[in-house]
Amino acid sequence: MLIAAGVVIGIVVVWWLIRGVQQTEVSIEADQTIDITPEQIESIRAIGQWEFLSISNEELVDTTRKGLFRDDHLARIYYGTVRLGIDMQKMDSTWITVQGDSITMWLPRPTLLDKNFIDEARTKSFHESGRWKPTDRETLYRRAQQRMLRYSMTPQNIETARKNGETQMKRVMQSMGFMHVNIQWK
Repeated sequence: MLIAAGVVIGIVVVWWLIRGVQQTEVSIEADQTIDITPEQIESIRAIGQWEFLSISNEELVDTTRKGLFRDDHLARIYYGTVRLGIDMQKMDSTWITVQGDSITMWLPRPTLLDKNFIDEARTKSFHESGRWKPTDRETLYRRAQQRMLRYSMTPQNIETARKNGETQMKRVMQSMGFMHVNIQWK
C-alpha cells in the first residue's frame, strides 16, 4: 500500500511538472530605446576640435618702400591651411537630447579652428632688396593672413563645412544605433 501511494504521488508530481512546463512561455523582446550615457557624451566632447573643411592657400604679398636713391622691395610667398569646424570643448550641457531611437544635436556654426594657420616653415622670400625690420615682415604676414581668411571664410565654404559636419555627425550617431538623427545649427 505504501508503494502504491508513492507511485501515485510520483505520477501526480510528474504530471504536474509536465503540465507546468507546457504552460510556461518564453519570449524575447528587444529594447528599442538607446541610452546614451554621460560618459559617451564626454567622449564625443573629448574629441576636441572637429574639422569639417580645410582650405589650402598660397598668397604672394609684397611691399615697396620709396627711397632717396632707390626703392626697397619685399615680396614673400605664404602657405597656409584654414580649417573650419567646431570646438567640442565649448559645447554646453544642452547640446544633445535623446528620445528613444532619435537624437537631436544643437551645434554651433562652423568657425575657424586655428588662428595660426600659416605654415611659416614653408614661407619663402620671393624678392627682397634693401633692409627690412621684423615689424615689416610681421606686417606682410598679417596681410597674407587677412587675405587667406577673406578667401576662405566665404558663405559657400561655411555652408560646405556645415554640410560635411552634418554628414559626419549623422554617421557617428547612426553607428551608435540611433535611427533618427536631427542636427540643428545655432
